[in-house]
Amino acid sequence: MTKDAMIDNRVKLEIRDEIAFVTLCRPEKLNALDMAMFDAIVKSAKRIRKDKSIRAVILSGEGKAFCSGLDVKSMFKNPVAALKLLIKPGTKISNLAQDVSLVWRELQIPVIAVTHGKCWGGGFQIALGADFRYSTESCTFSIMESRWGLIPDMAGSIALRELTSIDIAKELAMTAKVFDGNEAKSLGLVTHVCDDPMASALAFAEQLKQKSPDAIASTKLLFNKAWLSTVRQALHWETKLQRKLIGRFNQRTAIQRHQQQSAKDRQELTPFKQRS
Repeated sequence: MTKDAMIDNRVKLEIRDEIAFVTLCRPEKLNALDMAMFDAIVKSAKRIRKDKSIRAVILSGEGKAFCSGLDVKSMFKNPVAALKLLIKPGTKISNLAQDVSLVWRELQIPVIAVTHGKCWGGGFQIALGADFRYSTESCTFSIMESRWGLIPDMAGSIALRELTSIDIAKELAMTAKVFDGNEAKSLGLVTHVCDDPMASALAFAEQLKQKSPDAIASTKLLFNKAWLSTVRQALHWETKLQRKLIGRFNQRTAIQRHQQQSAKDRQELTPFKQRS
């Protein structure tokens, strides 16, 4: 089944075969981020969160670039709109600028960013919010904010501390250096460099669909919680999440599917239930 939606004329959301394809759709501006784009990205993630049938997300950009970063001219024509990005309503810990990256971390399903052309500034921080990044060799990356006298403030600091060393993160943020996919891979900022990153990301998503959705969701949560935690906290999360998995339908189904695969698929595979 295929479902399509266009959100605020900025983001296309297509759900096909249990995979959500989220496409930034402002190609004439290299998918630069204006207020409508910020809102549409968050709305797309909220729609995905409500659909328990979705097993993975592939996030990409239409046209010549993934995302060239903030649309500076558009945003600073209206200083009030720019300030709106930094407001944290109520008890929220994040603002709208940070949400466009954080929403992908907070989804229970794997999110794969597919980058090409330019992945600069805010666009790079959006990609850093994904669990995986598949890129072309020629894609260029930059933590661009210092060019405008600013700091990276779209939650990129969270992923950067997990992916690379502090000196590299400081160097990239202070210099606004532009670097290609191969260097991004060597710095730990890209998962895979591919001739056809979309095809590779889709193949990976299909592979993930063969696993228990409960186990995939818990694995994502485990590493997000434990990666920079204390030993005590990491062990706590391992035990807490494992207790929720053992003996449940999808865990029993995973065992059955493994046994069936070992028997060279002589029996029809039992389908998993939607994640609990």
